[in-house]
Amino acid sequence: MSSLMRILTALVLGLIFGLGLSLSGMLDPARVRGFLDITGAWDPSLMFVLGGAVTVSALGYQLVRRLARPTFAPEFEIPTNRRIDGKLIGGSALFGIGWGLSGFCPGPAVAALSTGVLPVAVFVAAMLIGMTAHRLVGRRSPAVPALGSRF
Repeated sequence: MSSLMRILTALVLGLIFGLGLSLSGMLDPARVRGFLDITGAWDPSLMFVLGGAVTVSALGYQLVRRLARPTFAPEFEIPTNRRIDGKLIGGSALFGIGWGLSGFCPGPAVAALSTGVLPVAVFVAAMLIGMTAHRLVGRRSPAVPALGSRF
């Protein structure tokens, strides 16, 4: 498959993803923070959005598993690292803290750039700086030993 076709496919699927986020109201960080505020004015709507996303993904995976190879790539790219280590736990904690404080995770933040709101642009810029810092520091840091081998 040509690289142009792969780029166009990614563009179309990204637009569909962004449209879904927009229609569901997930571009509004107050909705995410409302979902996480279980002791205050709890907003359960995110639970239904996530449930719908998990359902669609589960059905998609069942269909994809029947294919001998992906439609737009020579082979499936399946992660092989199953280790639960300090980097995974630390990164997960940072992700969760950032999501809870800002109300944004990467996908909705990039989609929310379309709203033209300055705090969204600041968040995305900070996210890109953090990703770049990780890439630079990650090259120099030694591997962190796994916390447990049963996973």
